[in-house]
Amino acid sequence: MAGKTILILGGGIGGQVAANLLRRKIARDHRVILIDRKGGYVFSPSLLWLIVGKRKLDQISRSLESLTQKGIEVVQAEVTRIDTSARAVLAGGRTFSYDYLIISLGADLAPETVPGLRTAHLFYEPSGAERLWKTARAFSGGRVAILIAATPFKCPAAPYEAAMLLNDYWRKLGLKKKFEISIYTPEPLPMPVAGPVVGNAVKEMVEGREIGFHPMMKIASVDAKTNELLFENGRRVGYDLLIAIPPHRAPQVIRDSGLAGESGWIPVDPSTLKTRYEGVYAIGDTTTIMLPVGKPLPKAGVFAHHQAEVVAKNIAAEIVGDKASEVFDGEGYCFLEMGAGRAGFAGGNFYTAPEPLIKLRKPGYHWHLGKVLFERWWLKHWF
Repeated sequence: MAGKTILILGGGIGGQVAANLLRRKIARDHRVILIDRKGGYVFSPSLLWLIVGKRKLDQISRSLESLTQKGIEVVQAEVTRIDTSARAVLAGGRTFSYDYLIISLGADLAPETVPGLRTAHLFYEPSGAERLWKTARAFSGGRVAILIAATPFKCPAAPYEAAMLLNDYWRKLGLKKKFEISIYTPEPLPMPVAGPVVGNAVKEMVEGREIGFHPMMKIASVDAKTNELLFENGRRVGYDLLIAIPPHRAPQVIRDSGLAGESGWIPVDPSTLKTRYEGVYAIGDTTTIMLPVGKPLPKAGVFAHHQAEVVAKNIAAEIVGDKASEVFDGEGYCFLEMGAGRAGFAGGNFYTAPEPLIKLRKPGYHWHLGKVLFERWWLKHWF
């Protein structure tokens, strides 16, 4: 049997897990090629620690080139075309043919889609997180607005974690009476897909720390000259420091390829992550999976990880002539950093009907330690 070529687009959580597992499970006469534009990886869950000085960027960064020692071919290039009819991908001016294609290109941040939002601090990417840490250290007080500009967005808990971590950091600096933090979101509750019990519990967490929670606030524009947020309901809110989670959208190459559905993301089979194209799978943030509750599956690294395991194992099974039997069951979890060395933990099944069955565990120091240990394991295990 001729060797197969598996192309993996994107070197984030999903892409790395898929590449590692495939390389372990199939013979070396089959090629595993990982294409990523950056050539490096940053453990994104730890960016929250970076904004309050608990991590440095080099502690949570790794070079994708190290994967070549495992027999994974790494190509640093921008993916500019996906041709499913020709079963080929164009990246860095080169054409790569494939037998199997795994798309794990994530979601792009699009602050330019909201007038004035480019002036905000964006901590969902490394340079923005480092910039926010520099600002946080020099902050002397005032009104802090944390703005969720649109849904869906990656890691639904992150804005609330950022608020609590910054609140804890500034209080320790003695700024207790000199600053106030407010969260503005178009959602009715934090993490609404997890259900009202979890949403209200997170709301109580932030409000218990004197952090304002303002739901159903859809941003229209940002006036950087007057330091004001203008919402669609006509309300204006002033700020001294603006931190934003900008609108997300699928990468341009996905939108140009015809892979994106009406939602703007790639529709996939909820169990197998297959797209409508033969041999093409999509995982993680670039996909959309509608849940029984009528809302899409959240965009989170834990789902990209588990989906990558399913896809890699099924492709490996097909290559060796076995039956592909792995399914993604909708299980997921999330740590919620609260500051002061404590964290919460929410987990359960998002595929249950009529709504997800999610439980929020009692916060404690052990959950924070659990995330620390998970970070260490992840960076060591996959590199």
